Amino acid sequence: MFKNKVIRYSTIAMVIAILAYFVAENFTGFSAGSEGEDLIAANPEQYKTKLLGERAAKDEQFRTSADSPIADKESFHGLHYFQPNLSFRIKANISPYMNDDKEVVVQYTDGTSEKYEKYGYANFTINGESQKLLLLKNESIISVLFKDETSGNLTYGGGRYLDYPVSEIKNNTIILDFNKAYNPYCVYQESYACPVPPAENKLTVAILAGEQIESGVH
Repeated sequence: MFKNKVIRYSTIAMVIAILAYFVAENFTGFSAGSEGEDLIAANPEQYKTKLLGERAAKDEQFRTSADSPIADKESFHGLHYFQPNLSFRIKANISPYMNDDKEVVVQYTDGTSEKYEKYGYANFTINGESQKLLLLKNESIISVLFKDETSGNLTYGGGRYLDYPVSEIKNNTIILDFNKAYNPYCVYQESYACPVPPAENKLTVAILAGEQIESGVH
């Protein structure tokens, strides 16, 4: 998610396109519903193979696309990730936000801001600890902006993101796949402005999944 909405949504579209390609070509049947969960549970190696394929496709996009935030593409050898871990792919129950103050102003790293809608709270458990994240809605996208116990150490100090189309929410539940947590573009190029996670979205556990940072980037 980035201040430049054209870049923001083209990037989301790129991720969705990568996912659609791998599902269509090799992994039909994986979905966010209960049937998809059963398939993943029965075929964890297949899920990991798909995820690694998506990461390789994103690396190629970063290496070749004009929209890439990587300035020195010749020296780019791929993003840094934790190993796939299905324990960080979690079904969360959503408590819809019912108060009148649904509009929230999200600050960006360049000092500007943008209006989002408080969609609800995702409630889930990791390593036996109850966690809660505020879900933000902007147009048709649900945004999960969060920090955790790895932030500023193994991962970017400003937090990481997950994005989902609203259609991914089924019966007030959503699958939070932290293996797909990604860094904002401002990690790789300072000219981008990225939203700052709400103060309440600091998890009390270490999310050892998704994108990491290179040494010296905090």
